Amino acid sequence: MNNLVAIQGIKGSFHYIVAQHYDASMGVLECLTFDTLVDSLLNGKTDTAVMAIENSIAGSIIPNYALIDTHNLHIKGEYYLDIQHNLMALSGQSIEDIKEVHSHPMALLQCKQFFKDYPHIKLVEAKDTADVAKLISDEQLKGIAAIASKSAAEIFGLSLLAESIQTIKHNETRFVIVKKQKDENHKDSIDKASLKFELSSKRGSLATVLNVMSDCKLNLTKIQSLPIIETPWKYSFFVDVTFEGYEHFEKAKSILQLMAENFKVLGEYKNARL
Repeated sequence: MNNLVAIQGIKGSFHYIVAQHYDASMGVLECLTFDTLVDSLLNGKTDTAVMAIENSIAGSIIPNYALIDTHNLHIKGEYYLDIQHNLMALSGQSIEDIKEVHSHPMALLQCKQFFKDYPHIKLVEAKDTADVAKLISDEQLKGIAAIASKSAAEIFGLSLLAESIQTIKHNETRFVIVKKQKDENHKDSIDKASLKFELSSKRGSLATVLNVMSDCKLNLTKIQSLPIIETPWKYSFFVDVTFEGYEHFEKAKSILQLMAENFKVLGEYKNARL
């Protein structure tokens, strides 16, 4: 078994911070895209990966649900990270010296209000937050700033021009820890599960499933629909549930396997939201 965890982005990215919280002793395999990250699991370069799955402002990262489902990956845990966006550049510059700010489109969007006070600054989209910080450091680019984590500023030796510049101060992203192989978690430590199923368009079919969950004492914390590409106007449902006793989940699972089409458990793990 290798001692690497795959992350989207590079050291200093938000995925990197989550990987450090997960297990600081593990090295990281940097992947520029989520497709590359999944490939690293499938081809055995690593057996663990960190994937962002939803944001408290922007909502679900739908392509990542599809990647987990399509490649039969298993969710073994979750982590909620408070996202703090910081403006950084080479030292010796003020914000008035900055002509361009480069960052991931999501980061730019979440900090849009801040830049209304600086109309001279051009906002430029990039693939990754930390990658811009590295580029500024490597090439000693003056007049260009990055929006990234404090960790990125420390790693690449940049100075902070402004801290916590996101418009909505409480901004969380939920990440999942995924593996190719299913871990056997201890049932007494499991109180959350991620499920996927399909339903016919028959009236009341979704309501019936939700009633089963309620009757079995499951608490629905997330529901996300995704179109089934091969079958127009038919949908898969991705659902997260929490429960106090694993026996309640087992009961619901046995009923839902009979009721819903292509029922699948994507992961059983510990609720990180407690």
